[in-house]
Amino acid sequence: MQTTQLSTTQLGQTELEITRVGFGAWAIGGGGYDWGWGTQEDDDSIAAIHHSLELGVNWIDTAAQYGFGHSELVVGRALAGLRERPYVFTKGGQPEGPGRTTIQSLRRDSLRRELEGSLTRLGVDAVDLYQLHWPIPAEQVEEGWSTLAELKEQGLVRHIGVSNFNAAQLRQIQQIAPVETLQPPYSLVARDVEQELLPFAERERIGVIVYSPMGSGLLTGAMTRERIQQLPADDWRKHNERFQEPQLSKHLALVERLQTVAHHHETTAGAVAIAWTLRNPAVDGAIVGFRRPAQVDPIITAANLELSDEDVAAIEGRA
Repeated sequence: MQTTQLSTTQLGQTELEITRVGFGAWAIGGGGYDWGWGTQEDDDSIAAIHHSLELGVNWIDTAAQYGFGHSELVVGRALAGLRERPYVFTKGGQPEGPGRTTIQSLRRDSLRRELEGSLTRLGVDAVDLYQLHWPIPAEQVEEGWSTLAELKEQGLVRHIGVSNFNAAQLRQIQQIAPVETLQPPYSLVARDVEQELLPFAERERIGVIVYSPMGSGLLTGAMTRERIQQLPADDWRKHNERFQEPQLSKHLALVERLQTVAHHHETTAGAVAIAWTLRNPAVDGAIVGFRRPAQVDPIITAANLELSDEDVAAIEGRA
């Protein structure tokens, strides 16, 4: 298959050279739990992973919490038998609780159990990047980070990072071991991290991979009021304030501006939304969720899409 070479960059100070867009495996964890996306077809998910890799994507980001192991199992199935596997990133700290609900634990024994399960499901000897999923409970953060430092020393993980931490929490754990990577939410509808967190990460040379760059599907151009109403009851987005009024009308107007810029570049609104996040100098890569092969091609171009200042002004409604 002839493809355009995807742009790559070094992830922070690690030796990992990652494509600007990575495969996000949250949604393929399916439904039936408190942060699910509704039932997914595993064969479609595997085909989407394979198609992304064919197009040059070289990393997958998942978590034990996504379907409580189901996402990792699907990723493991997709990786089995590959001549050359992509980098695999996963997370711990949110084990399964009663009734398929998420509980929070950064205890040493709990994290070790989670990692053992992740390695088995993924079918790998070591994870390329292991991340604390949330800084919860706050009083266990230092124990959790110390545990990840141990796991790295033991060779079970190659690099360690965190997700959803703020700058103060990063400073706190840096006293224990260097923070190699950070994974915050970042999109045109979630810009809080621009104030302090991303500048801090850039100064400290912490690698940044952002999640939900399309606002969990809101900025793809395919999300309409009708589609939101038809989302399954176990899709968390159905009840999220960003997908409801009064925010929804504002976000759909933003999508119209994205579509105008996308038309000029002969691409999609979703690709433009992702490229907008990649313009931030602190951001190394963006995590994009795909559930079917057909979703990949219109979005993957974001890795190479360069937006002008005029494009950005139009997107942000300043033109």
